[in-house]
This record gives sequence, C-alpha cells and structure tokens, in this order.
Amino acid sequence: MKEIADGLKALSEEVRLRLLLLLHSQGELCVCDLIGALNLPQSTISRHLSYLKNSGWVEGSRRGVWMHYRLTPQLSPLMREILDALAREAANRPETKRDAGNLALYRQNKQSDEAC
Repeated sequence: MKEIADGLKALSEEVRLRLLLLLHSQGELCVCDLIGALNLPQSTISRHLSYLKNSGWVEGSRRGVWMHYRLTPQLSPLMREILDALAREAANRPETKRDAGNLALYRQNKQSDEAC
C-alpha cells in the first residue's frame, strides 16, 4: 500500500502532472525540452523530475550534460491505468494544449542538437 500511496502523492502537484502527461504523450524527452514546454526554470523541472523518479514514475539517463527522462517501463498496471485516465481527462485542457504547443515551438526553434 505504501508504494501506491507514494505514487499517488506524486500526482498531487500540477507541475509533476504536466511533466508526466508530456512524457506519456511524447515518449522520452530531454530536460531542455521540458523546460521549453513548461516555461519553468531548470531547477524547478529537475526537482519535480527527481520526485517522480523517486516515486517510480520516471527514469532518467544522462547524455552529455543533459538528462533525458521517460516513463518507467515497469509501471504497475494500476499506475499505467491511472496515467491513461489522466491523459484522457487532460487532453482538452488549456494547460495540456499549451504545453504541447510550447514543446513543438521549442523543438522547431532549436538551433542544434548539441544544446540538448
């Protein structure tokens, strides 16, 4: 039960929900992509990703100076079902659309892959 409670606690913060929804819809993303999508400082994004990692939602891998994150492939069926339900519910919300639009614009404007 503690694992379920910890997983649900991670969902109690808007930034973490937005990060999870982006990773759910886009797959693996670099921290720089997440910064561009949410328009928040790197320290804020990294702190919330660390929380999500510690609660079992995401995993990260380093590539050069940047970390890349994706949903943990071993998410329990319950957590995957909860995330799928959240994604369906959030699909038409302004914040979700804004984050997806910001990500697309950020990627379009990237000068090179060297930065991220």
